[in-house]
Amino acid sequence: MVQKVYPSPAAALEGVLFDGMTIMSGGFGLSGNPESLIPEIRASGVKGLTVISNNAGADGFGLWMLLQTRQIAKMISSYVGENKLFEQQYLDGDLELELNPQGTLAERIRAGGAGIPAFYTKTGVGTVVAEGKPVEEFDGELYVRERWLRADLSIVKAWRADTTGNLMFRKTARNFNAPMATAGKVTVVEAEEIVEPGALDPDAIHVPGVYVDRIVLSTINEKRIEKLTVRERA
Repeated sequence: MVQKVYPSPAAALEGVLFDGMTIMSGGFGLSGNPESLIPEIRASGVKGLTVISNNAGADGFGLWMLLQTRQIAKMISSYVGENKLFEQQYLDGDLELELNPQGTLAERIRAGGAGIPAFYTKTGVGTVVAEGKPVEEFDGELYVRERWLRADLSIVKAWRADTTGNLMFRKTARNFNAPMATAGKVTVVEAEEIVEPGALDPDAIHVPGVYVDRIVLSTINEKRIEKLTVRERA
């Protein structure tokens, strides 16, 4: 049996990082970020990265750490949000940005994992999203062609994993993590809990282990709240 479990986040990334690579990073807002692996990418000093992620974290957290060190050259995202560093680097011309409608981004990643090189969608027809892309008519409606997304490395945050790589996600953390796990040449997963084969209900597995190359136990599980909303006390 192939040994997939590694002793530390640094060990799990050993030999897979290089300058100019493309990385998919799971997460949505502050939910489901691979928060143990990102600091190790920062520490490696690898640069010129293209990063595919819904957003780029928040101040001091997630992919923000790689923006701060200017290791990211290009972001392929759907949401800039309130990340001031992300916004400023783009406006200053220091960061290339390919902005996607969120559903299109998700489907491009899913297509990459499924081996589908292109698909058609109505989203973005007649807007800047469609500029430079083929547009065709189907049943009297116009659709724009979008290309798949694949990566040299996918970094994923799971709730539970078994030692063969079968994954379960918990609630919102499932987000982009599940499709990204299928679309990387190498997929490295940090999990909050690692169990033996057979411990996970086969009907509850979200990603089968065939897609997963390396697994490590999470060392950071902060579960931050991006915007805290509370009612006033009586």
